[in-house]
Amino acid sequence: MTTAQQVTMNTELWQSIGAIADNDALMRRLTRYAKKLAKEKDSTLMTEEEFFARVDEGREQIRRGEGIRFTNREDMNNWLNSL
Repeated sequence: MTTAQQVTMNTELWQSIGAIADNDALMRRLTRYAKKLAKEKDSTLMTEEEFFARVDEGREQIRRGEGIRFTNREDMNNWLNSL
């Protein structure tokens, strides 16, 4: 995600929060959901060792000619979106 996209998303988030800030029930729901999302993020993080093991495996795959090559950004984005 680009910095501009992050800024836009943050702005939209804060505007949405502002729209419901005076409603206690909605704010409680939002808080519970935000905590749930934070737990999901924590559970999907990999260790530094796992990260570098994946990098090493990727390098080995490329050495064996098994890597995926893209000629342009659109092809790469299409492949990433298909995952």
